[in-house]
Amino acid sequence: MKTFAPSEQLTRRIIACLDVDAGRVVKGVQFQQLRDAGDPTELARVHAEAGADEIVLLDITATSDERKTLVDTVRRAARQLFVPFTVGGGIRNLQDAADIFDAGADKVTINSAAVAHPELIGQIANRFGSQAVIIAIDGKRAASKPEEAEVWVAGGRKPTGKKVLEWAREAEDRGAGEILLTSMDRDGTGAGFDCELTAAVATTVCIPVIASGGAGTPQHFVDVFSAGKADAALAASIFHFGTHAIAGLKQTLLDAGIPMRWPC
Repeated sequence: MKTFAPSEQLTRRIIACLDVDAGRVVKGVQFQQLRDAGDPTELARVHAEAGADEIVLLDITATSDERKTLVDTVRRAARQLFVPFTVGGGIRNLQDAADIFDAGADKVTINSAAVAHPELIGQIANRFGSQAVIIAIDGKRAASKPEEAEVWVAGGRKPTGKKVLEWAREAEDRGAGEILLTSMDRDGTGAGFDCELTAAVATTVCIPVIASGGAGTPQHFVDVFSAGKADAALAASIFHFGTHAIAGLKQTLLDAGIPMRWPC
C-alpha cells in the first residue's frame, strides 16, 4: 500500500493517450462509436509540446485483428518526442516487445497477452526492466463494488472472469512496473474517473497506478489524484479536441496542492 507524507509526495503525471486504428487516432465512448481525431505523429508532438508528461499510443485493433502493432507509426511518433513514450496493442511475445523498443518506445503496455500468458510479464521485465512494463487493465463493474470489477480483453470485447484487484496484484508479483487502469464504464463519457475503483487498485498494489476513462473537467483530475489515489491520469478526448489545455489543467492541480511538473 502506497502512503506518502505531504513533504514526500511525488510529482503526479498527466498522460495524453493516442488510440490508433488503421494509422489514425480515434476516440469513442465505452470503446465504441469511434471518430477520427487526427494523425498520431502530429498529435504526439502537439501534446508533448503542450506539457504532457508522457505519451501513450495504443493500437486498439491489433489484438482483435490478430496482427502486430504498427511499428512504422511507432517509429515516426517516437522521433517527435522528448517525453517518455509507451506503446501497446498486439504485443504477444518478447520479440514483439523488443521490436517496439527498437522503434523508439520507452515502455510497453500489454493487456490481452498478459492475461493469456502471465509469464510474459516476467519475460519482458527480466529483459528490459520492470519500469518498462505496464499492464493495462480494462475493468467493468457497472453498479457493483470495486471488488467485483471484471477484467475485459481484446479491446473491451471479451470478459475474462478475472477480478481487477486480484489481477493487479498478480501482475505486480510477476514484475509489472505500473498498472494502467481503464474504467470501461466511464471511457469517453466525460463523467469523471472511477475514483472508487482506482483507489481500490492503488491501495492494493505498491507500483504506480495510471487512471484512465472518464476525464471531462480539471476537477475530475483533482478528484482522481486525491480521492482516487492515482499516481498518473490519462486522457484523450479533452486534449485531442481542445476541450482543456494541459497547462491550464496543471495550474488547477497545482492550485489544489497536487504536485505537478510545470510545462517547459
